[in-house]
Amino acid sequence: MSKRNEQKKRLALCIDNAGCPVSLEVNKLYLALPDEAAERAGMVRVIDESGEDYLFPADCFVLLPQDALSLLRVPAYARRKVLKALEPA
Repeated sequence: MSKRNEQKKRLALCIDNAGCPVSLEVNKLYLALPDEAAERAGMVRVIDESGEDYLFPADCFVLLPQDALSLLRVPAYARRKVLKALEPA
C-alpha cells in the first residue's frame, strides 16, 4: 500500500448497525475508504465483516480524524499494523 493511499484511509467507529447487523458490529473500528461520490450521497465506503468494501449510511459511523492514531500517540510501526489488520486478507 502506498503512503499516499494509506493517508486517505480513515478509521470509522460503528455506532449503529440497524439494517445490517451481520455486516457491522457496534463499537468496532472499520477501515473507511475514500469515495467522494458516496460522501456526497451521505454514504461511507467501509470494509465490513465480510472483508469486502460496501456502502453504508454515514450516520452509522463516526469518522475519526485521519491522524487519530498519531493523536493517540501510537508509534508509526503500530499505526501500520492497525491499518493492515483492518484490511481484508
